[in-house]
Amino acid sequence: MADAAGDGARRVLVAADKFKGSLTAVEVAERVTAGLRRVVPDLEVEALPVADGGDGTVAAAVAAGFERREVRVTGPLGDEVTAAFALRGDTAVVEMAEASGLQRLPEDALAPLTASTFGSGELLRAALDAGARTIVFGVGGSATTDGGAGMLAALGARFTDRDGAPVAPGGGGLADLASADLSDLDPRLAGVELVLASDVDNPLTGPKGAPAVYGPQKGASPEDVEALDAALAHFAKVLEQTETVGARAAEYAASPGAGAAGGIGFGAMLLGARFRPGIEVMLDVLGFAPALERADLVITGEGSLDEQTLHGKAPAGVAAAARAANKEVVAVCGRLALAPAVLGRAGIRRAYPLTDVEPDVRKCIAEAGPILERVAEGIARDFLS
Repeated sequence: MADAAGDGARRVLVAADKFKGSLTAVEVAERVTAGLRRVVPDLEVEALPVADGGDGTVAAAVAAGFERREVRVTGPLGDEVTAAFALRGDTAVVEMAEASGLQRLPEDALAPLTASTFGSGELLRAALDAGARTIVFGVGGSATTDGGAGMLAALGARFTDRDGAPVAPGGGGLADLASADLSDLDPRLAGVELVLASDVDNPLTGPKGAPAVYGPQKGASPEDVEALDAALAHFAKVLEQTETVGARAAEYAASPGAGAAGGIGFGAMLLGARFRPGIEVMLDVLGFAPALERADLVITGEGSLDEQTLHGKAPAGVAAAARAANKEVVAVCGRLALAPAVLGRAGIRRAYPLTDVEPDVRKCIAEAGPILERVAEGIARDFLS
């Protein structure tokens, strides 16, 4: 056995995120479990798929026992789509990407100036209709850069131009904003704990703001980025002049997380949301602590273990919690771009990339499931046999 420190481990917790484009978090757990049990047939494995607030967050909640609820909402380009949220008791998990994510756009139809978060507001309203008193609002993977204006409009806000007409959807339309009225927001929001769960801490505008950092991923040209940054700054300035928001608008715009998901973080803060790192929130919601207590070895992972992983992504959050509980952690991934010493500082004993088994990256993506099972067999031999 390669790692003698693993002797005696007989209960494994698989708490991995998705391999984007290849496997969902649930499928990752299933494949890892299958590979482990091929080597240790009687092994006790507990699966707890995780997410950091981005796409896959609702699926992780459903896998942990939440009920999946579906509702028809407005997609980022105004078409109707079916989106889901998760509910358990009076706690809802709402994923903005379900309504306003890049996956909701037709292929090659990026719309950085016009994509709207209106459907995300409709999803929040559906959670309120379902009786939610705590809403975990996972944001990430957005197609939008509208500062959450569409979401706010769906919840009762009014944004009008000089002629009193509603401004056009999307961040681009905010350049024509003359008046903002948040006085008719859904009153139920005042009685709800809204948690903004995100893995980014960007402000709304500026060099590290939503348009500059994430706009290009959504198809924004340099000119579009400049226009969107100016429009969002104008949005915050108009809100600053309202009685209902006032000086808080500038405070929120500069706050960590305001720039999350095209600025929807800013809009959520206007609703009273409290920002928390997405993986921390989700580990609480999913019941990670008791599952961790039962485990001897933790297996985490995601599609690419790289520098981004260290900044609030799911594997880093899992590893940090496991290290605090003195549990050993290994990771699976499609691609590994972190040195062993860096992994060690993050609390990960060793990482197992698919490319160690199959050097052809295209095969790793196309045949991720079977290859991951073989990777898991290696973990079992090294740590469990």
